[in-house]
Amino acid sequence: MVYRISLCCFLFLFFGRSPVFCQQLQAHFNPSEYSELLKLAERMGDTPWTKVKSNPPRDCELVYRSAVTGLENRWDLWKRKDGVGIIVIRGTNGTNTSWLENFYAGMIPSQGTIKLNDSTIVPYKVAENPRAYVHAGWMLGVAAMGPDVIRKIKEYYQQGIHEYIIFGHSQGGAISFLMRSYLAYANDLPKDIVFKTYASAAPKPGNLYYAYDFDFITRDGWGLRVVNTRDWVPETPFSLQTSRDFNDVSPFSHMKGSLKDQKWAIRWVLSYMYGRLDRPTKKSARRMQRMLGKFAYKRVRKILPGYQQPVFVASHNYTPAGTPVILYPVKGYDEMFPFDGKNVFTHHKLEPYRWELEQIYHIDTN
Repeated sequence: MVYRISLCCFLFLFFGRSPVFCQQLQAHFNPSEYSELLKLAERMGDTPWTKVKSNPPRDCELVYRSAVTGLENRWDLWKRKDGVGIIVIRGTNGTNTSWLENFYAGMIPSQGTIKLNDSTIVPYKVAENPRAYVHAGWMLGVAAMGPDVIRKIKEYYQQGIHEYIIFGHSQGGAISFLMRSYLAYANDLPKDIVFKTYASAAPKPGNLYYAYDFDFITRDGWGLRVVNTRDWVPETPFSLQTSRDFNDVSPFSHMKGSLKDQKWAIRWVLSYMYGRLDRPTKKSARRMQRMLGKFAYKRVRKILPGYQQPVFVASHNYTPAGTPVILYPVKGYDEMFPFDGKNVFTHHKLEPYRWELEQIYHIDTN
């Protein structure tokens, strides 16, 4: 890599411009890079866990701040001096509308269209597998911001910005997963753009088949999930696995056929036992989709009158995505961030994430 960069610099000096692309981003977790991203998240300045307490980020310039759209969604574009663009997606901002986006947790297909209003229909694809399902609320956020993100990436591509970090904390982290997938399958983006994703304190964005897809397109260290193990938010939304959520070749997906060669008595007993286990999970999944999908949609429709109800699927099997980066509570953590039984977000804020980063990786985050 040293040779590669040196060659780029030599060619720049010799020809007056660089005829080759000098990649700055590297795969895998970079503690110093993540520390700077936390500072950029603070610059949103209007969420419960992003109050500015650190020094300004080094070598970064804010070049664009989007309008507020969707369910209180917003994003920033920063430009680093080394030519890397940084897309920072805002998390929950404390309003009822922003919280509603989190609770709007019915699952929808990973491919389709989202009608935001009578004049805005956004086609989307965030996974190849048709059995991949994602969170309806955060997908609405992607649909509301995604076309604008693509427009700015194409604009800055013409200025030589070919590398981007996608970052968000909390709800912003969950949307970062889906935004990365949305950009991966966008047909109108140059194919030589390099993306690296940091989803910090992020909830689960979709089901297992979505996670497989995300982990595949970001393989070898390009899609990271940073988690404080005291933080309960990455454990959400509620998840429930039914026999319908298994791979098609699983015997649980076609139990009757699997038992047909058994003797009648054995078949009857096993079918009875399996049914007693299977039917309640399916009933619970339908209830979750009804409450967190269709019922929540009615609330969303009051805020976005032109938004059309998506097709909800009979699944609620949420699972984490991304390569895990574990910030484990080392000695002194519980004294530094005590839980009093009421401060349920104490482990979710930026401060404990920054403190653990300092203790584990021995870096100065100021």
